[in-house]
Amino acid sequence: MTASELREIAVTLGLPAFTGGQMAKWLYEKHVDSIDEMTNISKAARQRLAEHFVTGAMKPLDSQRSVDGTVKYLFPVTTTQPTAQPTRYVETVFIPDGNRATLCVSSQVGCKMNCLFCQTGKQGFEGNLTAADILNQIYSLPEHDLLTNVVFMGQGEPMDNLDAVLKATQILTAPDGYAWSPKRITVSSVGVKSKLKRFLDESQCHVAISLHSPLHEQRLQLMPAERAMPISDTLELLRQYDFTHQRRCSFEYICFGGLNDSLMHGKEMVRLLKGLECRVNLIRFHQIPDVELPGSDMQRMEQLRDYLTAHGIFATIRASRGEDILAACGLLSTAKKQLETDSNNN
Repeated sequence: MTASELREIAVTLGLPAFTGGQMAKWLYEKHVDSIDEMTNISKAARQRLAEHFVTGAMKPLDSQRSVDGTVKYLFPVTTTQPTAQPTRYVETVFIPDGNRATLCVSSQVGCKMNCLFCQTGKQGFEGNLTAADILNQIYSLPEHDLLTNVVFMGQGEPMDNLDAVLKATQILTAPDGYAWSPKRITVSSVGVKSKLKRFLDESQCHVAISLHSPLHEQRLQLMPAERAMPISDTLELLRQYDFTHQRRCSFEYICFGGLNDSLMHGKEMVRLLKGLECRVNLIRFHQIPDVELPGSDMQRMEQLRDYLTAHGIFATIRASRGEDILAACGLLSTAKKQLETDSNNN
């Protein structure tokens, strides 16, 4: 809940409105696990609150640590889908890197977009996360005090669950919430145009667009969403916004060997992105089961990066992290855990 919602709750229960502000501090500054820990609220008021509410904090059920220090956590969630099992699971990835520590959070269980190269898409869609379940991935992270950045690049399409994503980012950036700068948060999308416009209007967080090919037919083969949400429409929308100051626009580009990593693709990207202040993140493809896509080698990725940079587009090669624990880009899935849970419930 936002601080204003917490104040409304306090008043509804016959408590002073400032009790809501006290709750916000206990939640978003001190990360308490229970209402009883809110010790500057009277015991009677805490009992009244506890009769109706819980903090919502849920610890991860499992974790895996990579040789490179990346940690993948498994969190329980309660989706908003009424037909889903009461408990589902999402994976969240903590990526330490020197003075930076990034958390890759999920916004859905599974995903509707079914991109060819993504393991989450093979899981199918099983439900939207609530704002509480999104925030809990940060709130209950053992390393939450170390975080410098959050990226909505885990399981799911954030724009497909926009209300919850906006509420989560609102609480993260509110002065009486986590009080983070929007510059610490990046939200990704395949380009759901109507939802993307609302996100750009209502949030100042960075945006990252999944590109993966500048060619319509090829992008359609890789990303079925291109049919209803062509990258040309997404770019038309993005050009209406100013990315020359603090807010950043970036494009995610997974490189497939001999498929989308040629200088011809670089030339088309330069043409496509001309006049838009942006950066391109080149990403190595991580093989997933039953998908015969070739990975690009470093030499071709470097050539593509250098071509883009030479033609005015800032481009980087993103370091691959957590591949040995299936935590790298495109590898997240909780399908196996869901099946195990469903079997146990039947």
